[in-house]
Amino acid sequence: MPNTPLITWLEHSYGALPRGLSFTGVALQVLLLSLIPGFEGRYALIYGVAMGLPLSYAFIVASLGAAIIALALPLSFVLLDRVLESMGKMRHPLPRVIHHLYVRYVQGARRRARRYVDRYGYLGLAIFVAMPLPATGIWTGAAAAYIMGMERRRTAAALLAGGLLSNTVTATLLALGLTGLG
Repeated sequence: MPNTPLITWLEHSYGALPRGLSFTGVALQVLLLSLIPGFEGRYALIYGVAMGLPLSYAFIVASLGAAIIALALPLSFVLLDRVLESMGKMRHPLPRVIHHLYVRYVQGARRRARRYVDRYGYLGLAIFVAMPLPATGIWTGAAAAYIMGMERRRTAAALLAGGLLSNTVTATLLALGLTGLG
């Protein structure tokens, strides 16, 4: 893969990554990992740093992934909900099992986020998403917001703010050496 000016600058500024790895390859892995439910930007950021990416570069790439899902999920849940609801009515057991798992996920998301959203509204949603704990994050926050009928544009803004705040907390802990990676 040819080096772009950004990759050339990164390698000049930070040195090359360990043999067999490239900035582009690791950055793509970080981006893809940041899109996965439960993993999202905060854990993708840790992965990127552990693989040798500079913290600032890993933060930018993980935050790009957070922005993608924060903007896409509020729109996607409408379609996803319709598809999975129709699966619950099918005769074959596999679609019904998938529907059942979806309903359990949705109920759990509602239960976990309700106390924050009921009390603080969109700010509560952002705080819920920002908490770097399992079963919080953009995916769960988007599901909870959809279930609670929150307006999509404001939901996307709250999800983005929470995702970026979560990445900022994680990056700060990494910079201070409080993650066990250093």
